[in-house]
Amino acid sequence: MGLVRLLLFVALLVAAFWLWRRYIRPALRAQKQTPPSPDPRPMVRCAHCQTHVPQSQALQDGDRWFCSQAHLEQDRRQP
Repeated sequence: MGLVRLLLFVALLVAAFWLWRRYIRPALRAQKQTPPSPDPRPMVRCAHCQTHVPQSQALQDGDRWFCSQAHLEQDRRQP
C-alpha cells in the first residue's frame, strides 16, 4: 500500500512539473523574441583615452571626439 502511494505521489509531482513547464515556456519565448533596435547608435573613440562612447554623448573638437569635458581640456593643454 505504501509503494502505491509513493508512486502516485511521484506521478503527481511529474505531472505538476510538466504542466508548470508548459505554462512557463511560452512566456519565456515571448521575452526572448524581442526584435533588435532598428538603428544602432554610432560610436566614436575618445582621442585621449581611446574609449568608445555613443556619438550622442561625446564631445567634438574639430574632427576629434572626446568622452568627457576633462579629456577635451587635457587635449587642448597638450602642445
